[in-house]
Amino acid sequence: MGRLTVLALRAVLAVVLAGSVLVQALMVWTLISGNDPEDGSLPLTPLRVFTILGLMSAQVALVCVWRLVTMVRRGTVFSHTAFRYVDVVIGAIVAAALVWFAVTALNAPGQRDDPGVTVIMGGIGLAILGVALIVLVLRTLLAQAVARDVEATAMRAELDEVI
Repeated sequence: MGRLTVLALRAVLAVVLAGSVLVQALMVWTLISGNDPEDGSLPLTPLRVFTILGLMSAQVALVCVWRLVTMVRRGTVFSHTAFRYVDVVIGAIVAAALVWFAVTALNAPGQRDDPGVTVIMGGIGLAILGVALIVLVLRTLLAQAVARDVEATAMRAELDEVI
């Protein structure tokens, strides 16, 4: 991965992380201060709590991606250490999907006249779980690459002994 690509990705990760922390802090402040202008049409307090939890899962994934990018830049991504970060990313995505399903369940009673919104929201939750499955497949590819790297290192050592 090129230096410019790494810098661009880190810039995007930093901006998204900073923005999510700001939004999260404002939501926590709204909840703590009691200045919640809830009008009764939608239970905003649970919605804000779910949003804070969803942002936390996204932030965990962003930090793990940052660490993986660092490993890529150093050339150490094909190691067993990378699995820990990939596993945490998968867990964070699944957690985000669960939070989304909770938001869908919270929103569903207000959508009795138009249940299509709830169906669409459920579909989005399934799509989020699909992303977790894609990352799981990529984890499997990483495992195969690490196994091949270990095998190549062993063969290189044997060849060095022969020569």
